[in-house]
Amino acid sequence: MLDFFLPYIQKALSSAGIDTDKPIRVEQPSDKKFGDFSTNIALLAARECKRNPRDLALEIIRYLDFPPDTISRVEVAGAGFINFYLAPLFIMRSVEQVLHDGDNYGKGSAGKGKRANVEYVSANPTGPLTIGRGRGGVLGDCIANLFETQGYEVTREYYFNDAGRQMQILGESVQLRYLEKCGKKPEFPATHYQGEYIGEIAEKIYSAHGSTLEECADLTLFRKSAENIIFDSIRKTLHRLGIRHDSFFNEHTLYSPDAAGVAPNQRVINELRQKEFIAEYDGATWFLTTKLGQEKDKVLIKSSGEPSYRLPDIAYHITKFERGFDMIVNVFGADHIDEYPDVIEALKILGYDTGRIKIAINQFVTTTIDGQTLKMSTRKGNADLLDDLIDDVGADATRLFFIMRGKDSHLNFDVELAKKQSKENPVFYLQYAHARICSLLRMALQEAGFEPATCEEHHLLRELSSPAELQLGFALLDYPDMVKTSLRLLEPQKMVEYLHSLAELFHRFYQECPILKADADICKARLFLSIATRQVLRNGFRILGVSAPESM
Repeated sequence: MLDFFLPYIQKALSSAGIDTDKPIRVEQPSDKKFGDFSTNIALLAARECKRNPRDLALEIIRYLDFPPDTISRVEVAGAGFINFYLAPLFIMRSVEQVLHDGDNYGKGSAGKGKRANVEYVSANPTGPLTIGRGRGGVLGDCIANLFETQGYEVTREYYFNDAGRQMQILGESVQLRYLEKCGKKPEFPATHYQGEYIGEIAEKIYSAHGSTLEECADLTLFRKSAENIIFDSIRKTLHRLGIRHDSFFNEHTLYSPDAAGVAPNQRVINELRQKEFIAEYDGATWFLTTKLGQEKDKVLIKSSGEPSYRLPDIAYHITKFERGFDMIVNVFGADHIDEYPDVIEALKILGYDTGRIKIAINQFVTTTIDGQTLKMSTRKGNADLLDDLIDDVGADATRLFFIMRGKDSHLNFDVELAKKQSKENPVFYLQYAHARICSLLRMALQEAGFEPATCEEHHLLRELSSPAELQLGFALLDYPDMVKTSLRLLEPQKMVEYLHSLAELFHRFYQECPILKADADICKARLFLSIATRQVLRNGFRILGVSAPESM
């Protein structure tokens, strides 16, 4: 809807002889008394035009020439804001586009011919998925959905961390529990994984091999068995939330020689060394970030010979560029907040276009039940598990609660609220609006024989003009812009807020505007407005990955 104004404003500027390179921004005022839309272009251009901004605004509106029945009036307010008020007929005529486009309403073509890689979850296969990882998974899945609405070819990727010290510890943990099955009493370090699942994996190995591995010093079987069992569990949990991946990138490939005989990790070291950003001291290999103005250099290879997280992450991102992605999106937990800027800096030094990389950091999650906060520790085995949460509140509530707060905000997941069947629960409130419309349409069929699939009288929408009808219709026109905004900010929360506002407007319309008891034409017009609302709710639910129940 915002794009509607741009060509008319540009033409008015040209006709008025106003030459400016300032961008034209059209926004919705928070207070409707300042119009449905507003632009501050006169204030932005006033300085270079050497004109009073209010006088400039008055000059601009003299040349504004909108099509008939689109804008009811244009006013200059304050120091030079230009405010636009939509004509009721234009609002309702525009709602017809929702009915015409159906499932495609809100989709765009900005990403046509472009490829996007969205990486999310990427949990180490060292234990079941926790609630914190679930939030990142839902965030990433919604972001991938948003990219697809704009025509991008999206690859949903999972970075499979199957190398490094944590996998070594996992193998050792399973081996020690296996030795206990064999009657041994090994010392179990506090640094190792202690959850019940470790004992269950050891039991499976013992059932298959008996005590024949008692003297085995090679951890490969223990580590690989644990890795496979745990990752199978992770995939099943993600499937319960409708989260899928197209690609699984194994970290160990970064340690293996490529076609040129050099491992990707080593290639990073070699190329950074050529750029004079590598040094060896204190027995370790360092990325010289002090040359970039930072207080300390960062370790890439520890004195033990093990790479830090930064090195394989740099090498991994290089593969994303080499695979030809136009957009690279990383959904990280808050524990990456110190690391990823160094990865970006290294890629810049190596000549990669880091403007194609977007980072979405999601903050931590705490879970409360009856006001009590649950503690989490994957290693100690008392983790707040994602499977348990889904069992308790369902997949829809789990998904929506994870994204109903901005990704940059800490999330307190109130389990009791998520289970309520009342308007206090945002999931119930949204889905009830959809179910209410479906119920209304069933009654319309029974009582008036109304079948929208065979009815082409969308033009009857133009008969609607009450405040509740116009407010609902106007909100439906916001949907395409809200999709674009959510994608630009990598923030599905904006979609949740929009849909909640839309549901609220529909419930008000339903209460204030009789539908089935209205005159025949008005009844049909209000039913079409209801259908358009249902369509936008469905389209939004599809992006958020929640179901659209027809009865509740």
